[in-house]
Amino acid sequence: MISASDFRNGVTLEIDGQVCQVIEFQHVKPGKGAAFVRTKLKNVIGGGVTERTFRPTEKFPQAHIDSKEYQYLYKDGDLYNFMNTENYEQIALGEEVVSDSLKFVKENEMVKLDSYNGNVYAVEPPFFVELEVTETEPGVKGNTATGANKPATVETGAVLMVPLFVNIGDKLKIDTRTGEYLSRA
Repeated sequence: MISASDFRNGVTLEIDGQVCQVIEFQHVKPGKGAAFVRTKLKNVIGGGVTERTFRPTEKFPQAHIDSKEYQYLYKDGDLYNFMNTENYEQIALGEEVVSDSLKFVKENEMVKLDSYNGNVYAVEPPFFVELEVTETEPGVKGNTATGANKPATVETGAVLMVPLFVNIGDKLKIDTRTGEYLSRA
């Protein structure tokens, strides 16, 4: 159990049956009345952010989140298959868990699976990946003073905006958190 007076950024706890992570906290001692703790909580599984206040003596059970490295193997229909490289245990996850997190991840790449009480709720891709451009329009010379971009399709099928000088066959470094082109690899 962790009391509200012990809240710190990054602490994960269970509040009203929801798994929440403290994003921000502030101990407030007004001139009149009792002290309280103002927090911003992120629902770890659902993703929503809420603001709540607590009395410093309120206690909550701490939630233990497991984050393990798995290798993304392949997609089979609506299921995505992963393997633990230590014990070769395989796990299949549905589209609702994976969502867009594998948009820039090739087969055989390492990802992190986050789970709570044995149930996987999120897939974390690596922060940066290198992918080859499979389809894009040829760049047009001139009109580049504005920093123009064009759409490009990479080998995973994802589409992102890239500068005009990028061609088919180029390897790109991509930030998976924002889906933005960083540089040529």
